[in-house]
Amino acid sequence: MNINLIKSENDYNQALERLEIIFDAKKGTEQGDELELLGMLIDQYENEHFPIDLPDPIEAIKFRMEQMGYNQNDLAKIVGFKSRASEILSRKRKLSLDMIRQLHNELKIPTDVLIQVY
Repeated sequence: MNINLIKSENDYNQALERLEIIFDAKKGTEQGDELELLGMLIDQYENEHFPIDLPDPIEAIKFRMEQMGYNQNDLAKIVGFKSRASEILSRKRKLSLDMIRQLHNELKIPTDVLIQVY
């Protein structure tokens, strides 16, 4: 096992190629250990060089509602009133801390998504 830090795009591509070769390695074997370490190095490189921004809070609410088959009436049950749900979805009303908690608990949207400025 010869693992090096991933410092360049070339290193990254070589690491991905090696990962494909040993992808089915059994845990606890030398190749299994290499797979685990290589995965951590690739993950670290990707997080630094290809960061993924958090989704927009309102778009996250709409997406989750769609996934769950919810409509605006269902959202109104969570945030209190139908007019409030409409104002939130049209971005006329900001989310309060209480709404963020309710949306997190009911729709399982991470709070770090909901607290963003929009």
